[in-house]
Amino acid sequence: MKRIVIALVFFAVLITAWQFAFNARIWSPVLVPSPKAVALYLWDYTFNPGSALKPNPNQWQLFFAIGITLKRLLAGYAIGLAVGLPLGLLTARFRPVRDTLGVLALGLQGLPSVCWVPLALLWFGQTEGAMLFVVVMGTLWSVVLATETGVRNVNPIYVRAARTMGSRWLHIWLKVIMPASLPFIVSGMKQGWAFAWRSLMAAEIFVSILTGFGLGQMLHYGRELNAMDQVIGIMVVIVLIGLLADKVLFSPWENFLHRRWGTSK
Repeated sequence: MKRIVIALVFFAVLITAWQFAFNARIWSPVLVPSPKAVALYLWDYTFNPGSALKPNPNQWQLFFAIGITLKRLLAGYAIGLAVGLPLGLLTARFRPVRDTLGVLALGLQGLPSVCWVPLALLWFGQTEGAMLFVVVMGTLWSVVLATETGVRNVNPIYVRAARTMGSRWLHIWLKVIMPASLPFIVSGMKQGWAFAWRSLMAAEIFVSILTGFGLGQMLHYGRELNAMDQVIGIMVVIVLIGLLADKVLFSPWENFLHRRWGTSK
């Protein structure tokens, strides 16, 4: 309860400071809209149906954009996990793979996500394939490195004990190494999700396709129209989705694994 109160007070102070900056006209209202203007934008694009004589065409548009973005994100993230986990295991198991693919993964992980967009456009054009490629590239290398780190940091005593009790190669990997490396792997999945999220926003800003307009496109169009209430509103939505994913998907899993393996503080 105390943590919730502290968080609420912090964000209340933050919004108050924002309103103060707006009232003081430190910047033009066109560049820094009020919190009320941003809230009205979000309301108008979600819950405001208008009237019978003048219906609101924007109603639910934000929900549609969120759905399109999450569909692209989940598809690319799933592919990145499916490819990255086996590659990470191979990288940890075989030194030649670690000296080649591992070094490549380490270098490409530091490559900014937006750098994949021109390559995706040249290879796939203005298509969903370009979006998918950028998201997969944003996810893949973090998962590979986290899996390799997790496997290599497994206590050798666990493996020796399993061999002493008659365990063989496949059983050791499935019952000893993989469970022991799960805290690292989940951390890598969390990092991969963050990179995938950033990669998709970069792709949606630069790739314009007619199969659906996601949050990145709405952010881009807000910039083109100088609609800062739209820009800041979409940024707020992106932040909230990221926080929700962390609190619902990853944090409970991480906490459970750290308690299970005795590594929690």
